[in-house]
Amino acid sequence: MKTVEIYTSPLCGFCHAAKRLLNQKGVDFSEVDVLANPNRKPEMIQRANGGRTVPQIFVGETHVGGCDDLYALERSGKLDALLAA
Repeated sequence: MKTVEIYTSPLCGFCHAAKRLLNQKGVDFSEVDVLANPNRKPEMIQRANGGRTVPQIFVGETHVGGCDDLYALERSGKLDALLAA
């Protein structure tokens, strides 16, 4: 399974929803709290091609996007394949 990294903020409901889906699927992920670590936010913005909102989700080197994008991949049946590739 590819590594999953998610940039979050503790105040973000979408971040909690994205993490909940990953946890339900049994996916291990690393989390970067950009509120607690503001020095990591420029890194997130660069990796996300200018995306400034959280969550920003990465599977391996693939930028998934945000929570809605993650759930869209799950609904379309493509998330498991992305995680396994």
